[in-house]
Amino acid sequence: MILVAIGANLPGPDGATPLETCQAAAAAVGEIPGLTLVALSPWYRSASIPRSDQPDYCNGMIRLEGEIAPAELLAHLQEIENRFARERSVPNAARTLDLDIIDLNGIIRAVPDPILPHPRAHLRAFVLRPLLDVAPGWRHPALRQSIATLLSDLPPQPIQLWHAESG
Repeated sequence: MILVAIGANLPGPDGATPLETCQAAAAAVGEIPGLTLVALSPWYRSASIPRSDQPDYCNGMIRLEGEIAPAELLAHLQEIENRFARERSVPNAARTLDLDIIDLNGIIRAVPDPILPHPRAHLRAFVLRPLLDVAPGWRHPALRQSIATLLSDLPPQPIQLWHAESG
């Protein structure tokens, strides 16, 4: 099982809303050769972490099946981010698109990039809540904990379903 988190909180280069960008990017991820898109979560609205005056994020989770090397998947995801004008400035900056590998078939590794599983996935409601939608039985490969346990251990992090009329 391959899990890719998707998020955006700035308009795309063509003026697309964060929701529209996330939807288009999810379709692009589903076209990565050798992988099959199995599930796409509903979209969620969440505040930035750490908290800032940035616009809210649109977040979701993609579940894929297949075999791919971590570096190859990372390269595909970064190419998709570049298509949507992703700029890498400072950590936690607002962005037009963010694609993160959360889990890649249970691989655990600290180096090289990408670190697997994602080192902060278990700390983020905006990752765990949509992950629950696409892979309810998932257990963190390194921590060996369920999504329910990880969610219950989080400090309060407001997250709600993204409603289409909110852009």
